[in-house]
This record gives sequence, structure tokens and C-alpha cells, in this order.
Amino acid sequence: MQLPLQITFRGMAHSLSIEEAIREKAGKLEHYFDRIMSCRVVVELPARHKSRGKPFTVHLDIKVPGGEIAITHDHDEDLLVALHQAFDAARRKLEDHVRVQRGDVKRHSS
Repeated sequence: MQLPLQITFRGMAHSLSIEEAIREKAGKLEHYFDRIMSCRVVVELPARHKSRGKPFTVHLDIKVPGGEIAITHDHDEDLLVALHQAFDAARRKLEDHVRVQRGDVKRHSS
């Protein structure tokens, strides 16, 4: 990554174990595309909703040459599950981006 990983916690206390898990998962993204310019992760615990409990929200903003990948993922109970699913979605989007960059996927002309 050209810029350091940015991790922000909103509505919850900073957690070293969560930060370590995020750094590990972000590092693995570079195996799929080594030209990631920046990665910003926001972990959020919004205000409690009466009927839904406390959903965790994970926002990923990954900048790559020729584009940006934005992921938002919610999970009702487990923050680690939300992180896993958000980074898994980011991995799939990065793989798609790589295929387009290599020319494996035809672009539609507008």
C-alpha cells in the first residue's frame, strides 16, 4: 500500500485485537492486487435501535489505479463476522478489477 492503512472506530472503544485483525485482512488484499494506493476502514456501532439490537457496520474504502472500491457491510451480533464478510466482498471486487485491468473482461461501449 502506498499510504498507510487508516482505521477508525465510531461509537465504540478502540480495540487492539480488532485493529490487528483489520491489518491482517488488509494485508491479504495485497495478494490479490499489489498496487492498492490506500485503504480506509471505519468500524461503527451505531446508536442502539429498539427492534434490531446493536448492528455493527464496517465501511471499506480502497483506492486503486483507475478506480475506487467501496464496501459497506452490517452484521447484527458479531463484529468479526462483519469484518470477514466486508473484506471478502472487497477481495471479490479487487479480483474483478484485476480482470478488467488485464483485459479478461470486455468493457461495454457507451
